[in-house]
Amino acid sequence: MNEITNILSYSDAAILREICNFVKQKRIDHMTQQELAKNAAVSRSTISLLERGENISLLNLIKILRILDALYVLEQFRVQPQISPMLLAKEAQKKRKRVYHTDAERNSVVNEPEDLGW
Repeated sequence: MNEITNILSYSDAAILREICNFVKQKRIDHMTQQELAKNAAVSRSTISLLERGENISLLNLIKILRILDALYVLEQFRVQPQISPMLLAKEAQKKRKRVYHTDAERNSVVNEPEDLGW
């Protein structure tokens, strides 16, 4: 079973525990709860609540992830702009097209002497 399928079977509480464990592990590698709280401009109790799996605001979670240099986990939420097929076709029609000459046409232009009007 791959990672995505596995997480789809998790309960909300289990997903929250995964997030909490991720944040706690990132923090332990770099700083104390107090240092993280100070740098993220949140209270130490907010950090403690998060690490225990309690509810905190999404804004506070973003602040904490930013300080832990872990905002990359939110990259999956980025919406990629979609170009409609109709717009794509219209843009393709607007592109300039080069003139295409056959070999015979190209040779006749090169071989004919230019009339200088004398």
